[in-house]
Amino acid sequence: MAGKTYQYLLDSLSQRGALLAALIDPLDYPDASAAIKAGRAAAEAGADYILIGGSTGVGGELLDRVASEIKAGISVPLVLFPGNVTTLTKHADAVYFMSMLNSRNPYWISGAQILAAPTARAMGIEALPTGYIVCEPGGTVGWVGDANLVPRAKPQLAAAAAMAAQCMGMKLVLTDSGSNPAPGPLPPEFARMVASSISVPYIIGGGVRTPAQASALVKAGADILQVGTAIESGDVKKTISSLARAVREAGKGRKKEFEI
Repeated sequence: MAGKTYQYLLDSLSQRGALLAALIDPLDYPDASAAIKAGRAAAEAGADYILIGGSTGVGGELLDRVASEIKAGISVPLVLFPGNVTTLTKHADAVYFMSMLNSRNPYWISGAQILAAPTARAMGIEALPTGYIVCEPGGTVGWVGDANLVPRAKPQLAAAAAMAAQCMGMKLVLTDSGSNPAPGPLPPEFARMVASSISVPYIIGGGVRTPAQASALVKAGADILQVGTAIESGDVKKTISSLARAVREAGKGRKKEFEI
C-alpha cells in the first residue's frame, strides 16, 4: 500500500500530468528566515511540494526550525532531499530515501541508508525509495557522492540505471546534473530515453530556470521537475508561478499508468 505522500504524488500526476517541486537548501540563503519565507512563497505560488536539503547535509537545529516553520505555513507535502544521514527531521512528511546508483563509494549506495533507516522510522517519516543518478557536470553532489557521472551524450546509461532502480523496487527515479550546471538542464532527448525506459515517476533536477526549459522536459517525458537555484534570488512567487504554469500546460492531458 502506498504511503500518504507517495499517493499524493500519484494522484497529483493523474490530475495534472506533471508536477513542480521547489527545493530549499537553507545553507544557500542569508539566514533561516529567508529560507522559510522562500519555501512558503513557493508553495503559495503553485509548487506541488516543497523539498528541503542539499549536497552538504544541512541538519540539526537549523533543519528543525526551517522544516517546522515552512510546514506550518503550507498545505502541500514537505519532503526531505538528504545530503547525508543528518538531513532528517520529524517535521517533514517524507524523505527521498535515495541510493546513488552510480557512486563509486558504497556508503552512498547503501551505507548511509542503513544508518538512516532506524532514525527515519523512529521519526515516523515516510520513506520514498528513490534511485538517484548523477549526471554531468555533477556539481557539488557529484564531488561529495564520488559519482561516476553519466555523460550527457549517453542517456542510454542513465536509462539502464533507471531500469535497474525500478527492478530493485524503487518507486521514484531522479536524474540530477547538480546545482546550476553551466550547460543548463539535461537535454530533452536525454529525458525522453530515461522516461521511456521506466514506469515509475521520473524526476529531473538541475538547471531548470525558464518556462521553455520546463515545458521541453515535461513534453519529453519528465513527470516531476525540481528547481532550487532558480528561486534563490529574485521574486520567488513570480518564478514558481511561471514555471508551474509551463509544467501544467505541458503535462495537460497526459495519462500515465505507473507501476507501484
